[in-house]
Amino acid sequence: MALIPYEPMRYLENVRRDLDQFFTGHPAGLANWFDRNFGIPRIDVYETENEVVAKCDLPGLEKKDDLNIDIDNNVLTISGSINRTGEIKENRMHRQERYVGQFQRSVTLPARVSSEDVKAVYRNGVLEVRMPRVNATAGKKIDVEFH
Repeated sequence: MALIPYEPMRYLENVRRDLDQFFTGHPAGLANWFDRNFGIPRIDVYETENEVVAKCDLPGLEKKDDLNIDIDNNVLTISGSINRTGEIKENRMHRQERYVGQFQRSVTLPARVSSEDVKAVYRNGVLEVRMPRVNATAGKKIDVEFH
């Protein structure tokens, strides 16, 4: 019997999707508000023969130091902060819909990856993380003493 890792955030994603469909009849309605207000960036994860690729929308990053990428126990975590200082004086702001503040997103990867040789590129507001897959080694056959 295979063990499946416990992912408590998966249940919250399901609840959010159900609430979206309940209130708007469309899966993207409440999600846009939720993501914008709570700093949860959208992410796509897919795999190729040799690697797992994650693409994450992170518009507004200004410096490399504002972004952290961690891989631990086959979970990718992207976190950081978006600062828009000096753009507009606060007393002149009439509407603010673009996200400002801390963000974090963690996803369980679909295959085992190596944290060595990971490549990350940030271009045009999209972060792309390429992680080399680790080939699953065949399990060791255990000889049983049979009497």
